[in-house]
Amino acid sequence: MARGTVGEKPELHIVRRYPVARDKVWAAWTDPQALSQWFGPGEMNSVTVAELDVRKGGRYRVRFRTPDGEEHEVRGEYVAVDPLRELVFSWAWQSTPDRVSQIAVRLRPVEDGTELDFRQTRFFDQAARDNHERGWSMTFAKLDTALAAA
Repeated sequence: MARGTVGEKPELHIVRRYPVARDKVWAAWTDPQALSQWFGPGEMNSVTVAELDVRKGGRYRVRFRTPDGEEHEVRGEYVAVDPLRELVFSWAWQSTPDRVSQIAVRLRPVEDGTELDFRQTRFFDQAARDNHERGWSMTFAKLDTALAAA
């Protein structure tokens, strides 16, 4: 049987566990300096702009450089902010501002640290979802490295 229904938007779900307290993982997503260390595919510290107004209705803007020298910028608005537990925000590339998806990052304490549950929904199409999966895979590898050093 085919999965999905007509009009259903693809989504991306990633779960990670980190051997650190929730406040370290939370800061990685909400502190501009911490986020600048790992955000975006490619090399560590590739972020050139990180403006985060982490509150419901607050906006963010992050620009980063990829290994090929291109710069990419993403912007959005925080829909929900529950410190140390949940961060939900819209996501739109500067190059395609009409294609808005949504990201939810949920943190929960586990015996050996923190579990991060990441879900990106409302993709424009399957190709956009697949491209984001490639980018997030590289980005989460950098987050893994940053939090291992925390």
